[in-house]
Amino acid sequence: MSLSSDEIIKREIIDKLGYTINGLDLRIFPESSNDDMRLFCDDGLTFGVDRTAYGSCDACWTIKENWICKYNGKKVNTRPIIALEGTDALNRGSSGNAQYQRFHHALGAVKNGIIGIYYLRKGKNKIQEDLFGMAYFASLYENGTYLIIDDLSELKDLIYAIHDKEKLNLFINNKLKSMYTIFEIKFKNTYHNSWENFAKERSTVLKNGYVIKLTGRNKRNFTESSQRAGHIAVGEMYLTKYYFLSQKSYKKAYYLWPRMTRQDINYLDKNKSTDKEWRILRNEPNIEIITIDDLIGVPNHVRDEFIRVKDYPLKGEAYTIYNSYKELLMRGLESGVISINK
Repeated sequence: MSLSSDEIIKREIIDKLGYTINGLDLRIFPESSNDDMRLFCDDGLTFGVDRTAYGSCDACWTIKENWICKYNGKKVNTRPIIALEGTDALNRGSSGNAQYQRFHHALGAVKNGIIGIYYLRKGKNKIQEDLFGMAYFASLYENGTYLIIDDLSELKDLIYAIHDKEKLNLFINNKLKSMYTIFEIKFKNTYHNSWENFAKERSTVLKNGYVIKLTGRNKRNFTESSQRAGHIAVGEMYLTKYYFLSQKSYKKAYYLWPRMTRQDINYLDKNKSTDKEWRILRNEPNIEIITIDDLIGVPNHVRDEFIRVKDYPLKGEAYTIYNSYKELLMRGLESGVISINK
């Protein structure tokens, strides 16, 4: 039987770095993901802030020192230094935005002010340049540092610099610079150094002080177990947040789902209140989910078309209709003919 992605990553970490390295102890659960899902302060590998838990990590390097969990204020005598979420996705056909799905797993650690690492093991596909940018801008926005790596040798270098502040700062600054350079080259070549072009390619409308990100999410994305749209929705949200809200021009992002109604959101709030991804989406600071019902000035026929395709998969005729009316909606939001009912 072939190993799962988690098993491959965890075995590689243990084989290459061991359980103790440069004074840091490794917390890892090679055979169980259930233990991963417990909070770090409860001997697990999940980090959270203000009662919102983020995805579990695969490994964490710790020292014996007092630490306060930002999820619930609990004090423990083990302090996390580096938390890692890993994936073998590059060897499993992951070449697009699926790479963003696990971004939030290490983000919980970053929000707790420590070093979070998203390790995408080298494979047939490349790491998306936008992912490097997301982590770079998250490092500017949050209390901790977010690094993207594809080789555990980088992690080893980081661990051996951890007790020397000057070496640590040099390592982190150089790594962040290299991540930004990867993003910058793509930004220049693809978007011509224009945030307006970047936003347009991502169905994002730039307004005075805020941005509006449109996606085709519907209620079924969150209620049917066969659809992992929650992870993708969270990844899209963080791409929007860190790229735009790290700039001084924008303070808030509206996440617009025109194929959903306010009734749909209320249903999900009631029935998915314990779902980790839904809680992240609903509690992320400076992010607000809005629906077709939260807009002013939408022509009746436009609203009717979004409602007509709200429960269908986005393919075929439904996809054509959605894209056509999405463009009308974006133009209306850009011109001000359509606005948000704040």
